[in-house]
Amino acid sequence: MSDKPHITVAAVVVEAGRFLVVEEEADGRVVYNQPAGHLDPGETLQQAVVRETLEETAYHFRPQALVGIYRWHSPVNDVTYVRVCFSGDCLSQEAGRTLDSGIRRSLWLSRDELSALGDQLRSPMVLRCIDDYRAGKSSPLSLITELA
Repeated sequence: MSDKPHITVAAVVVEAGRFLVVEEEADGRVVYNQPAGHLDPGETLQQAVVRETLEETAYHFRPQALVGIYRWHSPVNDVTYVRVCFSGDCLSQEAGRTLDSGIRRSLWLSRDELSALGDQLRSPMVLRCIDDYRAGKSSPLSLITELA
């Protein structure tokens, strides 16, 4: 087991009762996830979630709140993840933009459609983030302090 957690970010975006998700290939299978990914060196958490959402969906994301911070240990790859999940909206989409390697497509699914996917969800964090968002869990972005 790795002692060092992987820091990731994720975006919860909802329109007309449907959530923005990606269909991707991971660990040899097709799974569904929020737009999400690793924090790169030198970027803030908010910059990371904006970048990851654009790279995976071609949508320009504007974070508006912090949904929560989640820790999960994957039994598949023996890695612990710390996910910082943001909610917000999409400003526009870049038509024709090439998506990140491994991303098959972005799509909009209801909470029930996501739940029906069962073990095709990339991790239990997918539904937990959505359920926390739906329950009104929201903190201001000012909760995050970035020190240089």
